[in-house]
Amino acid sequence: MGNTALQQKCETASKTGVLKISQRKLTEFPTSVKRLDQVIRVLDFSENYFVTIPKEIGLFIHLKQLNLENNRLVSLPEDIGNLSKLESFNVSYNKLTSLPVTLGKLKHLKQVQITDNLLTAFPVMLCLLKHLDFVDLSRNKIGEIPNGIENLYVTELVLNQNQVRSISDGIAKCPRLKTLRLEENCLQLSAVPLAILTESSISMIALEGNLFEMKEFMNLEGYDAYMERYTAVKKKMF
Repeated sequence: MGNTALQQKCETASKTGVLKISQRKLTEFPTSVKRLDQVIRVLDFSENYFVTIPKEIGLFIHLKQLNLENNRLVSLPEDIGNLSKLESFNVSYNKLTSLPVTLGKLKHLKQVQITDNLLTAFPVMLCLLKHLDFVDLSRNKIGEIPNGIENLYVTELVLNQNQVRSISDGIAKCPRLKTLRLEENCLQLSAVPLAILTESSISMIALEGNLFEMKEFMNLEGYDAYMERYTAVKKKMF
């Protein structure tokens, strides 16, 4: 991206608080952008060539939306935990194997998209966020939904196309969870907690493409109770 074009975008962003620099083959965080750390509310660096993001990202304390989708990121700095006003965070289509624990400090975070990365463990720091509404972790390499999941406050959790083999019974105690998507994983029927049918508020469970037939799932004790919730929600929608 030419210096003139970048400068023009930065000048506009200094007035609007919105900076979108996508598809520019950037490999380094531009110095001219760093000077806007007290102004920017929306920062979009999607579809570039970033491998890392500098720790200076933590100075953008007014950020509400951060989009780093479709780069080449292998890590994120701990300083990202300083973005105390962040509400939307997208790092899909990168090469992340882990996430900084400081994400658990982002108390205003509502939406998290971390699809198409290389995560092997569920990011439990997200369970600290009481305003979190939607998390999409599709197409990673996550092997289990761990203990402690009962503290996750999302209404929708998406884990399609991972390697999930076990689910903590705590999933049924998630206080706001309505939609759980676990399609195309490695679940045996015995690994599905019956509590999600009988004791949870989950009204949409997607389990197609696992190591059992959906007919078997439908024959589980408690499936009728789940279907009552599912039907009640559908009626409200129409």
